[in-house]
Amino acid sequence: MLRVSRWGVAAALSLVLVTAGCGNPPGVDGDLTNNWAAISVPTGFTPASQTCHLANFSTSGSRSSYEEVDCQIKHRTETVYVGEYGAPASQADSPPEDESAGQRAAYETCDDKTAAYVGGAWRTARLWIGVTQPTKAAWSGGARWYRCEVLVSSSVEDDGGLVQRVGSLRNALRETNSPLLLTCYAVQLDKEGKISTMPSAPCAAAHNAEFVGLWKAGAATAYPEMSKDWDDFHAGCRALIAEYVDVPDDADLQYRAGVVSLPGGDDVWAMGDRGVRCYLWVDTATLTASLKGKGEKSLPVQYQ
Repeated sequence: MLRVSRWGVAAALSLVLVTAGCGNPPGVDGDLTNNWAAISVPTGFTPASQTCHLANFSTSGSRSSYEEVDCQIKHRTETVYVGEYGAPASQADSPPEDESAGQRAAYETCDDKTAAYVGGAWRTARLWIGVTQPTKAAWSGGARWYRCEVLVSSSVEDDGGLVQRVGSLRNALRETNSPLLLTCYAVQLDKEGKISTMPSAPCAAAHNAEFVGLWKAGAATAYPEMSKDWDDFHAGCRALIAEYVDVPDDADLQYRAGVVSLPGGDDVWAMGDRGVRCYLWVDTATLTASLKGKGEKSLPVQYQ
């Protein structure tokens, strides 16, 4: 006597139906894929330019930390431009390092784009720029973008904090009296006679220092580390002081005013930033007006 389990019976019946030519229901052709849309090629995340962001500046920008906000909402950074790394940087296995040619090119582009965006030389204001690039994981996935970020610093000093602000920086420096522009300062010294702080002050109020312009160091100039490394920086800035106040650029200039030379940090220096902010400094007198164009009587020689 033949024994067949119930599973065997089901299989046998299925076979009979197929071999008997059982057809598809009306409207069904049996092709499961011919009407499906093709799956699109996946694309990586690319940030948008001319946008504002809540997050602090970072050299590496992940998708999870990216958040655009209306610039009329209090924010920290603003993207003025989004570019793309070209060869050979784009062919590397990881994002370019600060001192690399690819990163130098990106920073130079950001420098130019920021000046055009804010409507003037951004180094003449309490502005700072940086380059944000994809994470290593995103780079491995094909991302090759970089973001040009601009932000406002609370002071001209190296440790100036990041200001949360409302409003876009577009054309911010086209205003003649923009509050962002570098003007006059009240330099304070520590016990060793070094500058401890440099808060801004209205030029009509008591102050002892004033911004005179920008000096550009040579491309091969090393970032200053030792005291002697500052000599060229101070000499370049003294020439600007002479031109700004309209006094002779001679051996007596050092007895007319001191000088404060402030390059950017060593990180942006590695990317090719050679801009140096220059300030005259009179530690033996209190000024109550700008010295621009005032001549020798406004800044007399004071031998000590």
